[in-house]
Amino acid sequence: MDEFQEILQDFLVESFELIEQLDQDLVELENTPEDLELLNGIFRVAHTVKGASSFLNFDVLTHLTHHMEDVLNKARHGELILVPDIMDVVLESIDLMKALLETIRDTSADAGVDVADCVIKLDAITKGQVPESIESPVVVEEVLVEPEPELDYNSMDDAAVEDEIQRLLSERQAQDKAKRKAKIDAGETVLAAPSIKKEPSVEPDYDNMDDNEIEAEIQRLLNDRQNEDKAKRKAKIDAGETVLVAPSIVEEVVVTPAPKPTPESLPTPKPTPVVVKKKEEEQAAAPTKRAPAAVEQTIRVDVKRLDHLMNLIGELVLAKNRLIKINDDVEERYEGEEFLEELNQVVSIVSLVTTDLQIAVMKTRMLPIGKVFNKFPRMIRDLSRELKKNIELEISGEETELDKSIVEEIGDPLVHIIRNSCDHGIETPDIRAGQGKNEAGTICLKAYNEGNQIVIQIDDDGKGLDATMLKEKSLEKGIITDKEADNMSNKEAFSLIFKPGFSTAAAVTSVSGRGVGMDVVKTNIEKLNGIIDMDSEVGVGTSMKLKIPLTLAIIQALLVGVQEEYYAIPLASVLETVRISKEEIYTVEGRSVMRLREEVLSLVHIGDIFEVERILDSAEYAYVVVLGLGTSKLGLIVDTLVGQEEIVIKSLGDYLKGIEGIAGATIRGDGGVTLIVDVVALMQMARDVKSTAMISETVGESSSNTKDKASDYTVMIVDDSKTDRTIMIKALDPLGVTLVEATDGQEALNILKAGDYNFDGMLIDIEMPRMDGYTLAGEIKKYNKYKNLPLIAVTSRTGKSDRMRGVESGMVEYITKPYSADYLASVVQRNINLKSEFLS
Repeated sequence: MDEFQEILQDFLVESFELIEQLDQDLVELENTPEDLELLNGIFRVAHTVKGASSFLNFDVLTHLTHHMEDVLNKARHGELILVPDIMDVVLESIDLMKALLETIRDTSADAGVDVADCVIKLDAITKGQVPESIESPVVVEEVLVEPEPELDYNSMDDAAVEDEIQRLLSERQAQDKAKRKAKIDAGETVLAAPSIKKEPSVEPDYDNMDDNEIEAEIQRLLNDRQNEDKAKRKAKIDAGETVLVAPSIVEEVVVTPAPKPTPESLPTPKPTPVVVKKKEEEQAAAPTKRAPAAVEQTIRVDVKRLDHLMNLIGELVLAKNRLIKINDDVEERYEGEEFLEELNQVVSIVSLVTTDLQIAVMKTRMLPIGKVFNKFPRMIRDLSRELKKNIELEISGEETELDKSIVEEIGDPLVHIIRNSCDHGIETPDIRAGQGKNEAGTICLKAYNEGNQIVIQIDDDGKGLDATMLKEKSLEKGIITDKEADNMSNKEAFSLIFKPGFSTAAAVTSVSGRGVGMDVVKTNIEKLNGIIDMDSEVGVGTSMKLKIPLTLAIIQALLVGVQEEYYAIPLASVLETVRISKEEIYTVEGRSVMRLREEVLSLVHIGDIFEVERILDSAEYAYVVVLGLGTSKLGLIVDTLVGQEEIVIKSLGDYLKGIEGIAGATIRGDGGVTLIVDVVALMQMARDVKSTAMISETVGESSSNTKDKASDYTVMIVDDSKTDRTIMIKALDPLGVTLVEATDGQEALNILKAGDYNFDGMLIDIEMPRMDGYTLAGEIKKYNKYKNLPLIAVTSRTGKSDRMRGVESGMVEYITKPYSADYLASVVQRNINLKSEFLS
């Protein structure tokens, strides 16, 4: 990167930081035009950007900011007041400044943005001419002295006080001389100011003055200033000029502040204890406002470095979980050994330091949500004028911090929600007045932490949502059916506004009416693993809560088991876990449900959603994970609850990404891979699961599976040789049992999973293509339903190691070829418990 590019990057970073707060500051200034400190800050931004852009030869940006600076400078000197129509032009120039900076960032040049019209408007305001949208110019008397920042005189020594007074006098004399000369050149009559001429010759002995005398001297000098101003105003009035007074400017000069004084009330006020206290508080707070140290103690770091550091921390967390798991295994194996205590201490320290490091790195990526909130005062102000409504915005909790990636994503949803509140929620002033409400509607935007989540709450005191009207609109648009509308609660009806294509607007406008805004909100919030909770009351208002995780990289999750597989469910979506008996599960219209307190909860097995073969044993209880997403709830049946764990979210990669219901993967403490459930997609998939075979049904089937004849017994023969299968079939034919054939282990496993047969035993060859007998036996034993299924090896392998391996894999008998037909039949009869009376 060459030197110019380095300077350009610094310029862009600094400029974007400076203008970030401008929209909010300008809207605040419009409401409090007397706030000179705020006005000076806005002026400094324009001045800084102008100077830097001029140095870098960005002529368009320099041209625009120069005219902005002229308008703001006149406002600083009290020569105009930033009324709404003038503020419209200033805000337009800020938007153009942002557009120019973005163009410079993308192209390293400021061409392509037309600022001519805006510059003409700014120039007209500066010259006192009336732009089209302004009915009459607002001009006030030129104030001779720009207010200076208030100094802490109490903390100054005598020499510093004397120097400051001398500086003020010299500055005042120079200003007066320049203005008198300008008036003389213009042919105006100039009154002499003898008091100014005499002051340089008066040298009070400040060294011998006490504090009260110094304060009185300062007050005297200020009074002289006021008298001179009055004299000059009188001269202008005598000359027939129009003079308007800007009392707030004079107020800044007065030592003891008073609320909104008039020019007649400006004689020297007597200090009171209350005023002195306010003065001391202001002086104590002043250094805090001006302290530059915080800026000097920060450095700019490339976001890619932080992302890389976050990835390394993620790997460290995985290693920590692995270390804790190994430590638990070692404790169990070497219980009572002396080294365990020392090992535990080391593991605890590593775990603690890793957690602290993780928190520290996460904090480096945290940004205050105020960076998002800052743009809303401007948006509310523009919408208020566009919709002709009086809307006030109240913001709190803007210091609440979120991960940078979430801060970048949360802006658009909030824009849609607030625009929706302004257009559909807040009524017009005449309607509000007729309902006995304040003519100005209020939108409250606040953020706060709640556990491992941040909650962003948007409240308005508008007309609220009418559940009946929402249902009718949805029926008209075909979004819901009549049956769904009848069974829908009010809270569920409120959620209809998030449906694609839904809108209650009578006509399409630039603000709303297309039915896409709130759908975008729902999609984006769910993408962040967040949920939306709404409540509303007709005539009172609407409250919407967005609950979002603090970070998307490392989350708390509940690990659940299904057979030999594990899934991680984000803890933010888990409302509770319950253990219920089989008798508590009911079937309604082909769907499994349970009663949870006073609520009927739909149930679905996670194995049915992800098409995992679900083989249940005769356990008396089922585990149900109650998931919540907004107003929706679902009971997810799982085989086991493993526990809560901190997991690092890993992408599935290009090949596996896009699997419905899966958000990613993580690595468990034992080194295995766990899939992370996408709760939003899972709840959608659960609606398509027509029926769920529940525990009571499965157990009922197994217990009622009585054998009345030999053909009720079923045996599978697994061998890749047609000849060997034929020999086994002829050997077992006298038993009269049902026989099923499979040509290899993979086919046999598929037949088992299909569940078309209830097998009582299996004859398995060892040497087979695709899947051998040992592997097949191991896979079969993973299923609880077949843990006690007799597996009989029929093979030509006679080695001791082969027999041992067969036993280890789950074989109950080991028959070597060749064998007699009677021997094979007797082994099968004994293992499947075939009753002798069934033999023909």
